[in-house]
Amino acid sequence: MQIVVLDGHALNPGDLSWQDLAELGDLTVYDRTPKDKIKERIAEAEIIFTNKTPLSAEVFRDCPHLKYVGVLATGYNVVDVEAAREHDVVVTNVPGYGTTAVAQHTFALLLEMCNHVAEHNQAVKSGEWSQAPDFCFWTSPVTELVDKNIGIIGYGSIGQKSGELAQAFGMNVLAYEPGLTQEETPEEVEAVTLEELWAKADVITLHCPLFDETKKIINEETISQMKDDVLIINTARGKLINEQDLAAALNQGRVAGAAVDVLAKEPAQMDNPLLNADNTIVTPHIAWAAQESRQRLMDIAVNNLVQFLDGDPINIVN
Repeated sequence: MQIVVLDGHALNPGDLSWQDLAELGDLTVYDRTPKDKIKERIAEAEIIFTNKTPLSAEVFRDCPHLKYVGVLATGYNVVDVEAAREHDVVVTNVPGYGTTAVAQHTFALLLEMCNHVAEHNQAVKSGEWSQAPDFCFWTSPVTELVDKNIGIIGYGSIGQKSGELAQAFGMNVLAYEPGLTQEETPEEVEAVTLEELWAKADVITLHCPLFDETKKIINEETISQMKDDVLIINTARGKLINEQDLAAALNQGRVAGAAVDVLAKEPAQMDNPLLNADNTIVTPHIAWAAQESRQRLMDIAVNNLVQFLDGDPINIVN
């Protein structure tokens, strides 16, 4: 049985092992696969894995040996799942592997906006502290989180974990999820409408999937309903934000700060308006990338295949 990993570098740049997967078949791992090489590389494969390499209807049509696609991620929009179903190909994903890592990165971004650790470190190393007349100085205001309202859009596993971390910092948690009721949340978490969240939140963090109804959910209109000193965080999907609108709001002082780990087009384009917007932090889609998180992803992906081969597939998305 031929197993092909089309783009293994993101999951395993060399610090993990493919051995468990190799024990299940004749394994070939490519670091990356350009679109014009996809069909060539999987022509004889029955099992393939992909992270971001797209699998179109044409791929399923022209690769008749395919039986199984394992997506090395939670999101599976790179796969034409309808075409896979039509050709009797099972598609699975890996849910839940990055919950703690993404929540942790969310707070790394938030704390950086509140404490400006990197900025102050650089100021010290450039000599500003040595030249200061007092025992301390700061180049940007330092802000406490206690008693601030954090609005969480998307109250799945990552949103809930982020809420737990927020409570540890003494924050008030406002949660929005379509259809979410107060009875479905912990007593200390307030289930709110989007309108209530825009109006009340000091911090807004996005943990929702990208659907038509959430695309560009942060835009000029919704920003106009927020507090002027709001902080916005996105560790979910870049297209949840209208980047031009957010950049304009940051430059006008309508939004106090933004920190994003994802952009609408990745890798980042140098003309992306957020790269030069005031009070903005951009990290290169690394919220999920802790070694522990990637190992968890690998383990779940291998188990998904084992379950499929045993005739009891799990985590099926089509």
